[in-house]
Amino acid sequence: MDNAVLPSTLLLTLLLIVGQVFFIRASTKDRTEKAQLVSTQEETILLPLIKEYFQSRYYRVAEVDPEQNQVTFEGFVRPSLFLAAFLTLLAFVGCLCLALVLSQLLPNFGFASLGLLLLSPLSGLFYWKKAGRLEKVVLKVESSASNPDFSSCITVVAHRDELNELQQALQLKIA
Repeated sequence: MDNAVLPSTLLLTLLLIVGQVFFIRASTKDRTEKAQLVSTQEETILLPLIKEYFQSRYYRVAEVDPEQNQVTFEGFVRPSLFLAAFLTLLAFVGCLCLALVLSQLLPNFGFASLGLLLLSPLSGLFYWKKAGRLEKVVLKVESSASNPDFSSCITVVAHRDELNELQQALQLKIA
């Protein structure tokens, strides 16, 4: 192989590995957002629906603040087995690419660089340890005096996927 090709291939492969490391780290990142949602249903009807929704998703009421009309739900979010396997596969492919480039660049070591493949399960293990966590959802329900089309305004602080699910399940609109 050409002498200029191997170092540039090594550089591109190292960039691939750096990108994979950041991708694996991002898989466990907290994606909590705050949203204001509105509903045509009255506050007295909406609160039991919200409680039932979160209980069906294995959340429990952790705290109730009647002064601020705020409820905090807690639930354990389990890591995804599919995502752990997928991240392990991605790490395996990245380590394989690096091992093949190193075996061409350093022929004296032969295929000993394939030992890097043993590192790939660490990505799935990293995800599995970090992704399982206790999630909190903070809800504040108030009457919507500013908008005559909607009866209730809900301020929610939760994971962005949970916000989307809540919005779809209860037919809520973004304020």
